Parts: sequence; C-alpha cells; structure tokens
Amino acid sequence: MPKVLVDLLSYTGTKGGMEVYARELYRRLGSIAPDWEFVGYMSSEGHALDRTWFPGRTIDSGLSGENRFVWAYAELFAVSRAAKREKVDLVHCPATLGPRRTSVPTVMTLHDMLYWSHPEFMTTPLYTAPVKWMEKVAAANATRIITDSPGSADEIAKYLSPPPDTIDVVPLAGGHPGGVDRSKAGSAGPLIIAMGNRRPHKNWAAIPRALALMPPARRPRAIITGGRGDDPLKPLVDELGMSEWVELRGWVDENEVAELYSTATALAIPSLMEGFSLPTLEAMGAGVPVLLSDMSVHRYVGGDAALYFPAEDAQAFADVIDRIVQDTDLQARLTRAGLEREKQFTWERSARETLASFERALSSAPSRGGKRSSPR
Repeated sequence: MPKVLVDLLSYTGTKGGMEVYARELYRRLGSIAPDWEFVGYMSSEGHALDRTWFPGRTIDSGLSGENRFVWAYAELFAVSRAAKREKVDLVHCPATLGPRRTSVPTVMTLHDMLYWSHPEFMTTPLYTAPVKWMEKVAAANATRIITDSPGSADEIAKYLSPPPDTIDVVPLAGGHPGGVDRSKAGSAGPLIIAMGNRRPHKNWAAIPRALALMPPARRPRAIITGGRGDDPLKPLVDELGMSEWVELRGWVDENEVAELYSTATALAIPSLMEGFSLPTLEAMGAGVPVLLSDMSVHRYVGGDAALYFPAEDAQAFADVIDRIVQDTDLQARLTRAGLEREKQFTWERSARETLASFERALSSAPSRGGKRSSPR
C-alpha cells in the first residue's frame, strides 16, 4: 500500500481554483484508490477548515499558508522533513510549488507558467523572481510533473526543460452547482455574468469596454463577481458611463452563484492567459452558454460548445455578446453542446490519470539499493 504525503501548505480557503482542484481530486482518489494511504500536510488555516473531503489523516503543520515568507520556507524545506518523518513512498504537491529536495519520488502539479510567460500580469512584481526560482527548483526535484492542458505542458517544457516524457497532461473538471433553475434564464432581462479575482490577466475590463460599444437598446446588463475591497474596475466603469449596466460584486456564496447561473444569458471569460478554465466547465454543466477569449486552452476546454472572440478586440467581443443575446436558437444550441462537452471532463478521470502518474513516478524511481522501486 503506497503512502503519499500531500503538500497542502497553500490550502487556506482563499486560493480559489487550486483549492477546488485539491478537494475534488482527493475526494475521488479516496474512492478509486482505497488501498493507498494519504497523509495531508496542511497549513494551520487549512487545518481549521472542513477536512472531510480528504481521504486520510491530516497534520497541522503549525505554519501559515497566508504568510508568504513562512509559506515559501515551508514549501522548500518543511515538506521534505515531514515526508521523512512519515516515512512516505511519494510526495504530491498539488499547488504549483514544492520542496527543493526530497528523498522519495515527488509529483508536482504545475497549473500554469504565468510567472514565466506573462510576468507583466503580476500584481506583486517583487515576488515574480522568487516564485520563478521556487518553481524551477521544485520542478527540478520532481520525478513527474502534472499539468492541466497541452498548452501548459508546452510552456513547462519551454521554460523549465524537464526530462522528456516526464510531463503528464491531466485535465481538470467542472462542478454542478446546486439549486440552478434554467427556466429562469432571461427573467430579469439579458444578463452576462463573469466570475473571478481581479488579477490583470483575467482582463475583466474588456466587459465594460465591449458593452460601451453597444447601442443601449441592445445592451445587456453584466454582473462581475470576485472583487475584494475597493474594486479596481469601478473607475473604468464610471469613466465609460456603464455603472447602470455593470454591477461589481465581491465573492458570492453558493445561493448567489445558483441564482446567477439560473438567470444568466451567458458567462463571459475574456482572459488573456489561463492554465485551464474551471468556470467554463462549471457554466456548461449548469446549462449556461459560454463566451471565451480565443486562445488554445479555451479551445481545448470549450471545443465547439462556446463562442470565441479576440481578447483585446472590444468590438469583436461586443459583437459576440450581441449575437448571443439576440439569438435564442444559438443559446439553446450552445446549452446542449455545453452539457455534452462538460461530460468529457470529470474528476474521476482526473483522479485516475493522476493515480497513473503516481504509479509511473513510483516505478521509475531508484530504490536505496539502486534498483527501481514499485508500488507496494
């Protein structure tokens, strides 16, 4: 029975998609690999949260995942020490960073290479170089690297140059938010929704800019959730005179999410760069048409079940919004196509392919006697 230490030092309840990944992945791994032993090495913040999703024992590291310096030190050194104490066979780091050196095989999940490919999008530029260094040394230590899409795999190969054939592409999956009632779609008029943090690569400013180009008689409302504190989009919304049309909200609870998915005409994601797109699959699973910026990862996830537009072309984006709002037949077609597309991406598939990566790492790692080890 292989024993795996899971590096959950970054799990604090505030990391969005990476935490969804950890929860849903390990919820399924516990079901499909009942003979494996999983030990969660958690931040103090994460250990204080609900942990029923984790399929094994959890350890409170006593370290903060919110303090950047404590967290960075812990990733580099504390994880490897915990692996030795627990006498594990494998370490899995599901949140992009990991230890500098381990004595057992390590599998690292790198969700994207944003710090390398688009450093201009970093809101904390002083951290860019240190994070790149941490990713580089953790990847050099890793026996295998898991990533979310072929595009991310190409960038990992480009920037980090791991040994050939050590990258495994394991797509993520969406979710099925409860309480969604699509019979309410359009009940409050045409509505475009968008959900996510305000990091620059999300490009949420494209939404008010596109709406400002549309005639008021054909212009839908937009609700953009995910802001914190003073929303950086507000000055632009005011400048464009779009405050009547664009509502900026903070983080929303499950009931609000269900209401937005119930009433929305479409979900829009104008990102300039992504490693994957969980919101695309979640919206498709809810029966909501999706409008996506035209880049390879969105094509990989959305296929023929979405409408695409150039991320930096406000008029083209406005045209796509107008098209989906005005064409109810198109809305129905995209809803059907999205429901079918979403079925191709499941957390069970992610878990099985992740387990296969673990097994490859175990079977390829030399034992202390110089021979290759294999799962127990």
